[in-house]
Amino acid sequence: MPPTKISSIKVDGNQITIINQLLLPHVTEYVEINSIEDAFDAIRSMKIRGAPAIASLAALSVVQHLDRTRRADPQPQFLTSIALFKSHIEETLAHLYESRPTAVNLGAATRRLMQVLNEGVAAEKSISDIVQDLMVEGIAIAGEDVGRNKAMAQWGGDWLVDLVTKKNGAPSEGLNVLTVCNTGSLATSGYGTALGLITYLHDTGKLGKAYFTQTAPYHQGSRLTAYELQTLKIPSVMICDPMVGSLFQHHPIHAVAVGADRIAKNGDTANKIGTYNAAVIAARHKIPFIVVAPISTVDLDISDGSKIPIEHRPPIEACLVRGILYPNGDKVEHAQVMITPEGLEGIYNPSFDVTPAELIAAIVTEKGVAVKADGAMEFDLSSVV
Repeated sequence: MPPTKISSIKVDGNQITIINQLLLPHVTEYVEINSIEDAFDAIRSMKIRGAPAIASLAALSVVQHLDRTRRADPQPQFLTSIALFKSHIEETLAHLYESRPTAVNLGAATRRLMQVLNEGVAAEKSISDIVQDLMVEGIAIAGEDVGRNKAMAQWGGDWLVDLVTKKNGAPSEGLNVLTVCNTGSLATSGYGTALGLITYLHDTGKLGKAYFTQTAPYHQGSRLTAYELQTLKIPSVMICDPMVGSLFQHHPIHAVAVGADRIAKNGDTANKIGTYNAAVIAARHKIPFIVVAPISTVDLDISDGSKIPIEHRPPIEACLVRGILYPNGDKVEHAQVMITPEGLEGIYNPSFDVTPAELIAAIVTEKGVAVKADGAMEFDLSSVV
């Protein structure tokens, strides 16, 4: 049976464990994170994924690293001088950032820690004091996520209810919302972003059904979102990625709610591959398309989506599917299966696509809901950042 509470990261003192999301939903395996390299590998290999969750893990891995090294006997060389210490932390943060560079939350987390480092050095603090400051900041980065997720879920949920109520001229109930990928507790430190909005609608009696795409090639929808919705006992329907148009033609869908890995200054949004497809079809059917993401996801240094770096995964990942053998009887046996001819060439496998601001009805952060001015094609995000 699925657990009653899902948490992608567990911390006990300086012990960190994560759920290996590559094995969900059939096997719940906790993986220990005992080094910066363990955290890098977990993020890069997608044992943990979701922009807020990987930022939290990166920050916590720095906390763990500093806590363990300051207790080591003998102490490592980098703790013997400010110059060596600064260089070591800079290299560590740069290395963690390279694990998934598209996710701006990871960059925001490493920049926050870098700022603490630089301020401590400039103030001529001792190494031990800077270590303490970095640990406090790392813990704060991870701890902020749940509260802001609940705030943005309420902002976005109430906005959608008001929108549909005004459109229908009657109180809104039974709202059907489609989401892409996984944006719940497994992608964050708890509650979720777009899936948090869906959870909020369910908790307040406003949700009809949650629809979600399988989200190939990693199937975060069919593996992870399905697992979370089943655990939370939220009525839901899975669809294959190419079925979005058919769904909109034959079923009343009141909104599409998605997360984001990076939002440009004008509102262009990078999210899991397949999001742009859903946005285009939603626009054709006049279904509001809502982006739900924390402030840390907004990158005001990037003017528009053309400047967002898009991660391309290894081609082989698009050729494989993971799961358990079926039928399996009483034994759960994992398998990885190739679904293409061996040696296939010319594989295009980006992890993300960019949805232009013109296709987005609202961008929700923990500060509120941003909408475009009448006739505008882009957002002014100043009110929600």
